[in-house]
Amino acid sequence: MGRMSAEEPAELPAYAERVLDVAELIPPGRVMTYGDVAEWLDEGGPRQVGRVMALYGGAGPWWRVVRADGTLLPGHELRALGHYRAEGTPLREAGRAAEGHLPKLDMRRARWDGGAHT
Repeated sequence: MGRMSAEEPAELPAYAERVLDVAELIPPGRVMTYGDVAEWLDEGGPRQVGRVMALYGGAGPWWRVVRADGTLLPGHELRALGHYRAEGTPLREAGRAAEGHLPKLDMRRARWDGGAHT
């Protein structure tokens, strides 16, 4: 995930902190899309959330904030898959024709709507 460079401030921007707080709320075995997180915060959009996760998400459960189509994060597929399998996240195994034979997230079953949020 993101690497902090020397020029980057140690202090997280407020929006980034809010995005990461939402990521922490997502229960193991469940996911939210970048758009879901933006909607939850009522601020920004999928691209802004994706940027925050790319820059700052490495320390948190980054694998729980995903693309809406359920494809695994390019370059981090195997690490993400390890987390999904450990947490029992619903997956759709790839067909033989699928590129790299990687499964996708079963978004219908894995997506979390924030139900238990207080």
